[in-house]
Order: sequence, then C-alpha cells, then structure tokens
Amino acid sequence: MKIFEILDEENERSIGALLYYEKEGTYIVELQDDLDEWTAPLLFTSYVKKNIYTIPREISFLWVKERVIPSGRQNISDILAHHKLKTYDEMKFLEISEGRCSQDSLCIKKIEKLPEYVVERTKKNITECILSEDNMLLCFFVDDTIKKVDLTQITHIDGVDKVLGNRSLFQSGKVGTGGYFVTFNDSIDIPAAVLYEAGMYIPLKRKDFIAFVQNNVLDTSDSCNILECSRQNISYMVKQQQLVPIKEEVKGNLYLKGDVLRNKW
Repeated sequence: MKIFEILDEENERSIGALLYYEKEGTYIVELQDDLDEWTAPLLFTSYVKKNIYTIPREISFLWVKERVIPSGRQNISDILAHHKLKTYDEMKFLEISEGRCSQDSLCIKKIEKLPEYVVERTKKNITECILSEDNMLLCFFVDDTIKKVDLTQITHIDGVDKVLGNRSLFQSGKVGTGGYFVTFNDSIDIPAAVLYEAGMYIPLKRKDFIAFVQNNVLDTSDSCNILECSRQNISYMVKQQQLVPIKEEVKGNLYLKGDVLRNKW
C-alpha cells in the first residue's frame, strides 16, 4: 500500500490522506475531520456535510482521475513514451504531477505510515464477514467487536435493495479492500462505518469464534475417528441425512462436532 498526505499549499494545511492499494488498484481518501463544506475539496463536500470523512472508493478514484491526464487524450501514446510507461496508469501520472491540478491548490506528498487519525478510524474496518440467513451479516471488526447486521435496515445505501432480492448476489458478498467495505459482486459497496453503526453487538470476541472453529469443526477423517467407522459409512450417513455437512468439498466435507457426536449416541 502507498500512502500520501493531501496538502493544501495555499492554506498551508493537511486536508487528509490518500491510500492506494496497489494489488487491487483501489483508492481510499481519508479526510481530516475538522474540514467543513468550505475547506473540503469540492468533490467531497456532500460527504463532509453528512460528517462522512472516509470517502468511498469510486469517489476517491474519481478524485484521482480528475487530477491526471485522461486515458483518452489524443496524444496519450507519446505521453506514455515520454515518461517511459508501457501502459496507462493513473497512479504513475498522479505521482509524476505530485497530484497538482489547475482547479485548486492541492498536492500530494508520499509518507511512510498512516496518520494517527486514520489508524484510529480504521479500528472500525472489517476483518471478516459471514453471510448468514435472512439477509443477515455477521461482521468482525478491527477493534475486536462482532456485530450482526440486518441488511433490510440499511436500504438507504444504493444497491442494497438489489442484494435483498437476489440470493446469488447476496452470496457474492465479501470483505472489500482494506476492510473499508463489504462488497457484493464487487460493485455494490456497504461502508464498514455504516455496518458498524447499524449492527447489533454480539458479546463475543474473534478469538472465541476461532476457538469454536478449531474445536468444533471436523473433516471427514476426524469424523471417522470419532465414530470409529469408514469413509463409506460417513457417506451413507450423509445420504440418509443422518449427518449434514456444513460445507461440501471434492476432497472431503466439513461437519459440526455436535452433529457427529449425535450419531454416536
């Protein structure tokens, strides 16, 4: 990840930070929380008015695009050759220009670590997300908080209504870059901050969940050992619905320990 401080040269102040995740090409802008609609960059004023200082990835990317030479420029091949670039890359051009743009007095400066206000803010980012039944998410956050989120309660986020009505789309959900959001089909994003605020607190820690998985999830070999039977016997139990896998794989299934033990009684 590359980190840049966003500076306002005219007013000699820091506006925020730009985070660039190179592997996925994702940009996140983190604004200083003392900005208002008059001091924030124009593109971000609607967010600042709502006290939102972590800018969504698509808007952060738009901010970057506004500050660099567009890919459709007529002489773009000559520009690439001049800068010894084989392909068009927004970040390369942003670094070359130091983020300067004729529309304002902002620029960027590379820094080595996240500012403290960003570190504090990212404590509410997501580390894990479990897709549950009935449009529920079980979210694990950096601050070791676990919350259960009902998606039907956050339909004010664009696209969530589509997720609610499409099972396969719901199942595509995963943690987005940097834990800043949960994304469905990599196109519908729900910010981590929204999930944190909307979620119902679960009095468990991540280590509790890990301990549960380690001690209560068994593979086929473990199940055979407990039941003192062969894999064929396990397969028969599954076919007879005496034992229901929690995950089916070509190389073997996974089972809950309690379900296995019930077949021993």
